[in-house]
Amino acid sequence: MSNILMDENGDYGLECTNAVWASDQMHMVYHASKVPLSDADFLLEDETSVMVIEYKNSNTRKAMDAGFKTPPFNPMDDRKFTSVIRKFYDSLHYVYLLGKCKPVKYIYVVEMPNGDETMRKRLRDKMKTLLPFELQKNMNTGVMLIEKVDVLSIEEWNQHGEYGKYPFIKVKQAE
Repeated sequence: MSNILMDENGDYGLECTNAVWASDQMHMVYHASKVPLSDADFLLEDETSVMVIEYKNSNTRKAMDAGFKTPPFNPMDDRKFTSVIRKFYDSLHYVYLLGKCKPVKYIYVVEMPNGDETMRKRLRDKMKTLLPFELQKNMNTGVMLIEKVDVLSIEEWNQHGEYGKYPFIKVKQAE
C-alpha cells in the first residue's frame, strides 16, 4: 500500500500511513469489470470504521481554467449532488465484496471558490435526506449501511480529531 493516495489531478494526496487499510483503486476495478457503477475517490479503514471519501477541489488551477469553458462547480447543483449520493450507494458494493464489515462513514471533502462552513453544513443536511439513515431507522434490523455523513473542507478534514490522522497534503504547486 502506498502511503499517499493521489487525487485525479495529482495536486493533493491523502496521507494514509496510519490507516489499517486504504485504497484508491475502486475506479480501476469498476472500469476493468465493465460495471456501470460510480466510485468514490478514496477508502480508508481504521480500527473502528470504513471511510468512503469523495473529494472535489475546484480551487486548483486546472479546475479554474476549465471553469472558463464550463459553468463553475456548484455542489448543490442537482446533477452534481445526485452524482455524489450515487457514489456512496455504488461504493457499498466494493466495500461489501472486500468483506469490510465495519460501520461506514461517508465524507465529502469539497473545496470551491466562496465555499464556507454554512454551505457545507447545508450540503451535509441535504445529503442526509437521500442517504439511508431513515431506511435503517424504519427497518430497525440493527444492520447499518451508513453510520455518519460529513462534508468538510481540506482544512476542516486536517483539523478533525479522527480524520486528521490522514491529512490531505498539497503535492503539486500551481502551474
